[in-house]
Order: sequence, then structure tokens, then C-alpha cells
Amino acid sequence: QVQLVESGGGLVQAGGSLRLSCAASGRTFSSYTMAWFRQAPGKEREFVALINWSGGSTFYAASVKGRFTISRDNAKNTVYLQMNGLKPEDTAVYYCAAGGAVSYNSNSYLYWGQGTQVTVSS
Repeated sequence: QVQLVESGGGLVQAGGSLRLSCAASGRTFSSYTMAWFRQAPGKEREFVALINWSGGSTFYAASVKGRFTISRDNAKNTVYLQMNGLKPEDTAVYYCAAGGAVSYNSNSYLYWGQGTQVTVSS
């Protein structure tokens, strides 16, 4: 069992930056692929970024590539999402997730956090 708690969301102006953190409980954190998804009002949850168990492989949605960076610290059981150059269309609730497969599909992820709100004003 893994419990995930996100933090770091907030209100920021367009062009600004935020760093999201996701702290995980459990001794098996380092074995999981970790991902960030987001869901805007009235829209489906969408993939943002993922990182494999070692941190050696990362993948990004086209909409955030070059602006967002995912990283992890297995010693701290934490995964991060550095978000730069934020746009109003990045406004959403951001969720971290843990799973066994390297996948863009949310159905592949076993554990989810409660989400943190990111709001980008124009």
C-alpha cells in the first residue's frame, strides 16, 4: 500500500513557476513508476509527465514538454514537478500517481493522491 500526498499548488500569474511535490509512504516507493496527471473543470483527466523507478527515463505530454520537469528522490520518497512558463490553460487539479508500468494511461496507476489545485491567471 502506498499513500501519496501532493503539495505546492497555488495561484500564479502567467509566465510564473510552481514546484509540486508528492510525498509517498511505504518502503516500495523506489520500485514504482511515478506520474503526474491533471484535470481541468469539465475535462477528462490527462497525462502530464512520468518518471521510471530509477529516474533514468522521463516522458512528457506535448503540451508541457520544455516547460515542465519531473524528478524524484527515492531517498526522500518524493516526486517533484517543476512547472515553468505557466499558462492559463495549465489551470487544473494536479494528481500524482504510482504504478508498476511505464504508461501514459491513468488506468495503469494503482495509487493516487488527493490532488493539488494550480491556478494560472492571465
